[in-house]
Amino acid sequence: MSTAAVSVRPGAVLADLLPATRVRDIALVVGGAALTGIAAQIAVPVPGSPVPVTGQTFAALLVGTAFGARRGFLSLALYALVGMAGVPWFQAGTSGPGGASFGYVIGMLLAATAVGALARRGGDRSVLRTAGTMVLGSAIIYSVGVPYLMASTGMDLGAALAAGVVPFLIGDALKAALAMGALPATWKLAGRKG
Repeated sequence: MSTAAVSVRPGAVLADLLPATRVRDIALVVGGAALTGIAAQIAVPVPGSPVPVTGQTFAALLVGTAFGARRGFLSLALYALVGMAGVPWFQAGTSGPGGASFGYVIGMLLAATAVGALARRGGDRSVLRTAGTMVLGSAIIYSVGVPYLMASTGMDLGAALAAGVVPFLIGDALKAALAMGALPATWKLAGRKG
């Protein structure tokens, strides 16, 4: 039994392992938006916080890393625009541009772009690189989400950090650990280390 090796140019992301077509790119963008919307329905309320724990941050970072900056940005832009237009696929079936957690959605768009750019530079090829990529992506999400939370609720910085960051750190560590295992392992399976 013979297997054909996949030729990947330097700077490739996992999505580049698929045959390159416009249909592929459209399917990835729509699929990335849908994955983020589905993952947002995994929502666990956090006592004392208007922001729940969701799966959408993990999906956004995974989409950005696997698809690259451009497709990651387009996926999360589609997710945000469709949700703002009324499709109930933000956290726990909500929609619209308001709400205390909308800043996190904007942060996810920026984070998907940043982690996608890092993945093109090998940020998803080893456990340590993936850890750094996920930490940076999470920091970007918080850097937009927390000020938006402050503006929408009137919280001061300490309260916003306590309600919008601290309760999520353990979950972020678990999500990063999943990515640290999955992404380098996928590259290894594809026979592409770098």
